[in-house]
Amino acid sequence: MKIFAITISEDKAYEEMYPEIGYKTIEEAVKEFEQHFDQGFKLPLRLPPISFTHHFGRFNDFEGEMNDSLELEYIHDSSPENHYFIFVKPIKHKLKIKDKRIINRYHLKNGNEAVFLTISESIVGLAFERDGWQYMLSIPKALSKKVTPERLVEIANSIDYPSEKENSLE
Repeated sequence: MKIFAITISEDKAYEEMYPEIGYKTIEEAVKEFEQHFDQGFKLPLRLPPISFTHHFGRFNDFEGEMNDSLELEYIHDSSPENHYFIFVKPIKHKLKIKDKRIINRYHLKNGNEAVFLTISESIVGLAFERDGWQYMLSIPKALSKKVTPERLVEIANSIDYPSEKENSLE
């Protein structure tokens, strides 16, 4: 997984910086991702209990499908620690998670397992699979008192809602 750090400059707003590195609206990125894989997917309805001023999405379409992914980033312009990241890949190309990175295991309400893990020295996350996708929800470790693993599990569980496609009478 690639994570890009962006330095905040006085003269460039997030609205200018993020599009320069391929980010667009979440809706546009999700649409590109779904069209590329010819499969719909669901985003969690819940967000962490912290404030955000911006949210961006990027569909990464690399050579072949193995590294293709969706990145959604939620940030706050005056509180850089308020950073939340959603990373999604097809299960057939999922990221392998080493046991030494796993801090704890949880069960989602759909019966699937989720693992809370250390992603890097400063980032923790919750990884889980559903409907053919691997999701990774991540936050800075500094936020882990406000955004607990249990809160990330609640966010993961908020994907359990009927979609329009499931409700249609075709």
